[in-house]
Amino acid sequence: MCRAAAPHHRKRRRGYSDDSDYSSARRRISGIIGPSNFPPVRSFGIRFALANAPYHCCKRRLHDACRPASTPTPRRRLRRRRGSSRSSIISLHLPFIRPFSLRYFLATGASAPRRRRKSAAADMGNYISCLFGKSSSDGGEEDDLSVTAMVNAVRRGTDDADIAALEASAPPEKRAPYHNEVFARMNSRHDGRLESIATDRKLQRLRKALLVPADRPKEDMSELFTPLTNEEESEVNSILYGCSHSKKIIVMHVPSNTEITKEKLWCLRTCGWLNDEVINLYLELLKERAEREPQRFLKCHFFNTFFYKKLACGKIGYDYQSVRRWTTLNKLGYGLAECEKIFVPVHRDIHWCLAIINMKDRTFQYLDPLGGMDHAVLRILARYIMDELKDKSNLQIDTSSWLEISDYFPLQQNGWDCGMFMLKFIDFHSRGLGLNFSQEHMQYFRMRTAKEILRLRAD
Repeated sequence: MCRAAAPHHRKRRRGYSDDSDYSSARRRISGIIGPSNFPPVRSFGIRFALANAPYHCCKRRLHDACRPASTPTPRRRLRRRRGSSRSSIISLHLPFIRPFSLRYFLATGASAPRRRRKSAAADMGNYISCLFGKSSSDGGEEDDLSVTAMVNAVRRGTDDADIAALEASAPPEKRAPYHNEVFARMNSRHDGRLESIATDRKLQRLRKALLVPADRPKEDMSELFTPLTNEEESEVNSILYGCSHSKKIIVMHVPSNTEITKEKLWCLRTCGWLNDEVINLYLELLKERAEREPQRFLKCHFFNTFFYKKLACGKIGYDYQSVRRWTTLNKLGYGLAECEKIFVPVHRDIHWCLAIINMKDRTFQYLDPLGGMDHAVLRILARYIMDELKDKSNLQIDTSSWLEISDYFPLQQNGWDCGMFMLKFIDFHSRGLGLNFSQEHMQYFRMRTAKEILRLRAD
C-alpha cells in the first residue's frame, strides 16, 4: 500500500465517509478526554524523549537486507570510547513512554489552549536548554531571562530571597557538642551500682596506700641489687646476644635432669617471655640455696610450673590423685606441714601469676603482676592443702577460716615481664623481705638471673 493511500484506507476501515466526519470525530474524542494535566510536550521535549530510540536495530536490519546472501553477517562489538558520547543531548531511558502515550501527549497539546507562562515557571525544554546554553524557540525574551535566573538560582542552591534573608540574619551561636550534653545528662542520673563501684575503688586505693611499706624499717637490699662485673656482663651478653650455635647445651643441672640450651636462655633477653625450663631451673636453684643456708632463708617448698596444671585438670577442675606422689617423704625428705611458705606458679595462657600458701600465718595470697585476682585458684589450693595434710601427716584442718590477704606488691608496666616479676616475688618472699622493687629493675634482674643460671648457683 502506498503512503498516500494509507490515511484514506484508515478512515474507511473506521467507518468515516469523508474528511469532515473524521475531523469531527477527532474533536469529539478530544472533548471527551478533556484538557489534560500533563504539560504540553514541545518539539524539544519530543526530541529529548526519543533521543535514545533503538534506531540501530532497524538500521542493521536494512543493512543486512542489502547484503548478498553468500556474505556472512559479521559480529559487531559495541565499543564506547572514553570521553565520547553518541549524542549531544542527554539520553534517558523512558520505558513508560509508548507510541500510544506519545499520540495522547500530541493530541492533548494540540487541543489545550496555550497560556502565557509566568516569569517563575519554566517547562522542561526551556530548563534543559538553559542548562546547555540554549533557549526555546517559542519562548520570548522575558521567559528566557526568567528561566536563566531560575537556573542560576538552582546552581547556587538557593534563590535571591533566601540569600537576602541569610545575609540579614545574625551568625549562629556556637553550641557545645551534643555528646557533652548527653554525657552530662547521664551523669546527673542516680545509679546505685556506679556509686558502689566508685566507693569500692576508693577503698582499694586507700587500702593500697595504707599497705605501702612507708613506716617499715629499711632492709639491707645491697645484696639484691649488686651490679654485675665487666666479665660477668660480657659473658651474659655473649650468651644472650651472640651469634653462635643456638642448639648447644650450655647448662646441665643433674639433680633435676634439666638441660638449658642457648636458645632456651634467649627468653631472658629484653622483651622476652620466660619459658618453663628457665623458671623451673631457677626454682631448683632457690631450693638449693635454702638448703645450703637455712639460717638466712625461710623453709619453703617450690612447686614447678606443671603442678597447678595437673591439680586443676580433672573433670570437676580438681584432681588430687594426679599430684599425690609429688610430695612423698622419700622424694622431698620433709612434709609440707613443716614448711613456712609454699609457692605455686600459675600460668594463665600467656600470663604468669603466683599463689602463696602461708602455713605459718594460715593465709593465702595471690600475686598477679597486672593487679588481677583469681579466687578460684585459692579455693583449689585450700582444698589441696586439706587433702595433703590428711594424706601425708594425718592432720585434719579446716581452711575455711584461713584469710586471703592482699598485701602491697609492685606491678608490671609492660606486657612481657610477668615471668620475671613472679620469680622476684618468690625470691624476696623466701628471704622474708618486702617486695621493694619496681619495673625499672627488671632489666637488671634479667641479667642477674642469666648469670646465676650459668653459674648454677642463686645468690
